Amino acid sequence: MTLHAPGPDPLPATTDAAHDLARATLLDAHGLDEARLLRGLAQALGAGGEHADLYLKSSVAESWSLEGGRVHRGSFAMEQGFGLRGLQGEQAVLATSQCIDAEQVQRAAGVVRGALGAGDVRGTAVLPVAAPVLAPITVPLPARYGHDDPVAGAEAAAKIALLETLDAAARGRDPRVVEVRATLSSARALVFIARDDGLCAGDVRPSVRLDLSVQVLQQGRRESASRTVGGRGGLSPFTPQALRQLAQRTVDAALGKLDARPAPAGVMSVVMGPGWNGVLLHEAVGHGLEADFNRRGASAFAGRIGERVAAPGVTIVDDGTLAGGRGSLHVDDEGTPGRCTTLIEDGILVGYINDRLSARLTGAAPTGNGRRESHDVLPLPRMTNTYLRAGGVAPEEIIASVAQGIYVAHLGGGQVDISSGRFVFNASEAFLIEQGRLTAPLKAVTVLGDGPESLKKVRLIGHDLQIDAGAGLCVKAGQSLPVGVGQPTLRIDEMTVGGTG
Repeated sequence: MTLHAPGPDPLPATTDAAHDLARATLLDAHGLDEARLLRGLAQALGAGGEHADLYLKSSVAESWSLEGGRVHRGSFAMEQGFGLRGLQGEQAVLATSQCIDAEQVQRAAGVVRGALGAGDVRGTAVLPVAAPVLAPITVPLPARYGHDDPVAGAEAAAKIALLETLDAAARGRDPRVVEVRATLSSARALVFIARDDGLCAGDVRPSVRLDLSVQVLQQGRRESASRTVGGRGGLSPFTPQALRQLAQRTVDAALGKLDARPAPAGVMSVVMGPGWNGVLLHEAVGHGLEADFNRRGASAFAGRIGERVAAPGVTIVDDGTLAGGRGSLHVDDEGTPGRCTTLIEDGILVGYINDRLSARLTGAAPTGNGRRESHDVLPLPRMTNTYLRAGGVAPEEIIASVAQGIYVAHLGGGQVDISSGRFVFNASEAFLIEQGRLTAPLKAVTVLGDGPESLKKVRLIGHDLQIDAGAGLCVKAGQSLPVGVGQPTLRIDEMTVGGTG
């Protein structure tokens, strides 16, 4: 397995240091401790309710953008606050504040208690306000990423110099490069979660993303390409060599389009290249495996546990434990440890992506996928790093097995209907396959299909699994979160290709 990004920084052994740093920033600095948080949760449940948790967050984010050979824009943002949530059945009550202190926690607990008390709590054990508070429980976990600070860890001049180095590398690659745009984005979030069962967990989540887009011009024809790298960590992986490699890949992709010809149209075999193309899997299959859609019957996979939904050999996992992965989590935003969850195993649907609410309502176990964009929204079951596991076939053999078809090197944007699994994706880079060989580059290629049906038509699975750790950004219910996507090279038969031929 290869991370499609510079290697992550060396990792600490456990999450203890991150927990302590989050605790110091979000509790100690505001006159709070675990006992006060747990007391507030007991108060919130005093009039009834099944579960309560408190989520505290402090984050900073920064970006620098280069265009026309110079850095011309920068931005900086901060967020701080907490959300106290109470659950009763499917009812969720959230009280939030941007001010973190004991008085606001107590006030939020009163709001949640009143709202839960106004609902139907018959048959629910009522906890008195003065109920004994559990001793806090903390669980050290193996570290999946460090607690670097990519925002404050380098001066602005160093970040500007990084972008200028990337610009020079792209322009120096070929004289036909006429425009370069690059953006360096970095963020660091500290979170602390307390639950009514006594669990307390803190984490520090750094992230970096470097986007590069280039335009090339030849005899009046203009083409472009873009690439992104990044992950959870600091800026140290962005060495001069790594920047040159990024520039080379991006410029070469744009130059390859200068000779592209119209794409054929029809039903044919499609070979999907590894890495970023897993975004199709994320959109057309992954969302349909999130438990909230399934318990409401809104997914094409609802009620199908134990059924064959994909070809033999197809195993899909959601893995929050990848070292340096863009979607990796030590704990999710409900305090559940990140884990690797198998969703489809050898073609059989075996599980869904669960948060604590969906797990409780369906009798399943939480999978570490309760995620939220900020303190003032409710958590939802969300993907982390979702990918199709490697098979045993060399990618060259997969291409050689196709007499006539399309090779998709890089997908662009697309649309998906989760209830049916139908999708339409643009291929930003694609090639014609003729007699088992890649020949002409193609333009204006789209791939259309049905996620569940396409999985059944997977014929060959490569051994070259790549996880794209830089570009994934998932939007659900208005909340944007970083995710990882990935796959090996795949041959999928009977896909509909839209083109002009």
